[in-house]
Amino acid sequence: MAEAQSLWIAIAAAIQTQRDRPSPIQHAQPVGGGCINRSYRLLLDDGSAWFVKLNQLDCLTAFEAEAEALTAIAASQTIRVPTPIAWGEADRTAYLVLEWLDLDRGPSDWQKLGADLARLHRQTHSAQGFGWHRDNVIGQTPQINHWQQDWGGFWQTQRIQFQLDLAAQKGYRWPNAKVLCDRIPEILADHQPQPVLVHGDLWSGNAGFLADGTPVIFDPATYYGDREVDLAMTELFGGFPSAFYDGYRQAWPIDAGYRHRRDLYNLYHVLNHVNLFGGGYAQQAQRLIDRLLQIR
Repeated sequence: MAEAQSLWIAIAAAIQTQRDRPSPIQHAQPVGGGCINRSYRLLLDDGSAWFVKLNQLDCLTAFEAEAEALTAIAASQTIRVPTPIAWGEADRTAYLVLEWLDLDRGPSDWQKLGADLARLHRQTHSAQGFGWHRDNVIGQTPQINHWQQDWGGFWQTQRIQFQLDLAAQKGYRWPNAKVLCDRIPEILADHQPQPVLVHGDLWSGNAGFLADGTPVIFDPATYYGDREVDLAMTELFGGFPSAFYDGYRQAWPIDAGYRHRRDLYNLYHVLNHVNLFGGGYAQQAQRLIDRLLQIR
C-alpha cells in the first residue's frame, strides 16, 4: 500500500528532532523486512538513510519494546545492533525508525558472531530472575515476561502453556501436549541456568554482517533467560554454520545437557509459528512433543 506523504513528513520530523539536522525527504523505498511490518529505506536530502517499520496503531507498544531491547543489547557493548532513532504514531500508523545498516555485502564472520553472542550472554546485571521489565512480542504474538525465580516454571507457564492456550483458541490441539507441559519442571529440574540477556528470536533471518564482516543482530524478543534458548533457535529454520558454534564454544563452552533441552526450547518457536502461520508447523510441533516425551 502507498503511504501518505504526511506520514513521511511526520517521521522525518521525528528523525530531525533526534539529530537536530533538518533535512527534507528525498525518497522512501519499500524493502524486504519480513511478513509482519511494512518496511522502507527512507533517504533524506542530506544523504542519510534510515530503516522504517510501519504497522497498525496497536503495534506501537511492540515497537517501543523493540527499541528498548535494542538499546539494552547496545548498552552491553558486546554485539552490534541497529540503533533505534525514533518511534511513535502519525496518520493512524505506528512507526519505528532505526539506523540503516548495509548488511551482507562483505565477508560473514560467523565465528565472531558466536563469540559476540557468548559475550552478550554474560550480561546479568539487570536480571531480577527470569523475565524482563515489560512484556513484548515474538513475531506478532504477545510474549509474557513476568519475573519468575524458577526457570522450569517460567518456561512451563509463560512460554509453552501460553502458546498451547493460544493454539487451542485457534483449533489446534495435540493429545499429549498437556502431559509434556506438566513434565517441563521435571525435565528442567536438574538444570539451574543463570538468567542472562538473550536475543530471544535468533534465527538466520535476524542476523547479518556489515561490509567489514562485523556481525549484527536485530528484531529481538529480548528477556532474561537461559542462554541455551538462543543457541537452540539458531538450529531452527536452516541453522547457522559450524563456525558460529566454534566461536561460541571458545568464548563459553556449551553445557553437555544442551542437546536434551534444545527441542523443548524450540517447541516454543514452532508453536508460535503454528499460531502465526498454521500449516505444517502443527505436524512439526507434534514430532517435537513426541520426542520430548521419550526423555527419561
